[in-house]
This record gives sequence, C-alpha cells and structure tokens, in this order.
Amino acid sequence: MRHARGGRRLSRGSEQRAALLANMAKNLLRHGRIRTTVAKAKETSRVADRLITWGKEGSVHARRAAFDLLQDRSLVKQLFAEIAPRCATVQGGYTRVIRLAPRAGDGAPQALLELTQRPVETPAIRKASEPPHAQPSAPPVKKPQKKFFEGIRGLFRKTKGESIS
Repeated sequence: MRHARGGRRLSRGSEQRAALLANMAKNLLRHGRIRTTVAKAKETSRVADRLITWGKEGSVHARRAAFDLLQDRSLVKQLFAEIAPRCATVQGGYTRVIRLAPRAGDGAPQALLELTQRPVETPAIRKASEPPHAQPSAPPVKKPQKKFFEGIRGLFRKTKGESIS
C-alpha cells in the first residue's frame, strides 16, 4: 500500500523524475518563470520552495544541500545572494502556478510557474536632452543594378565585322 507517500510520479522512474525536477527548478531560478504542465509545475513548486528556504537559512549545510540538487555553483550563488534575500519577508509560498489554455498538440493542461518575488523590471527612460525623432531619416537610395542576363549578354554580343574565334 502507498500510505503517506507524497508527490507525483510524473510517469517516470525515480532517477529520471529527480533529474526532471532539478532541471525545471534550475530553469525557474534562472528565468523567473517557466511554462510546463500543471502536474510538473506543482511538483517543481515544492522543490523550488525548498531551495529558497535553504537560501534564506544561509548556512553551509543549506548551501551544500542546494548544490547537491542544482549542481551549478553560479546558480547556488545567485540563489543565496539575490533570490533568497528578496523572499526574506515572506514565510513560504515563493512560487505561484497560473493555469493556461491546454496545449494544442495533445490537450495537456498547461501552467505558468513563476517566482512571486520577482525583480521589478523598469522600462528604460529616455534622457531629457535627447529630442524625440522629429523627422524620419530618408531611406537609403538603392543604386539600380543591371540584370544578371544583361551582363552576360554583353560579354557575348557580336559587333559588326567581328567574328567569334
């Protein structure tokens, strides 16, 4: 009987499932959001929340546990230096699953998994001294080109009194 055995199997063996969840967690931490199926998103959410909790803890043991799962030094540094401090005031729930329309090919339910504490992306602001484009510049004038066959015909054209030898 499978009493008290949490988690989804995701139609994979244990090693393949662990690799899938680790790779999805890596991509979530790198990009801030990923698109996947609902079941995979829910399982990846559990893994990512655990990683961010380790990042907030900040101990050497937590850093080693995170590296054991992620296998990427730069990503572990980013987790502990950037992602975890953003989540310092939040007690859990570092990710959200947003349901999307089913996938066109097979109708699988899709979801967007994203970090709740994402960095604010501000649009680039123009400088005041830079005037807006008042006049569009004239498009470059293309030089008329000879057609290919006209150029070849000129090579083989006979003139009066000339013979080809």
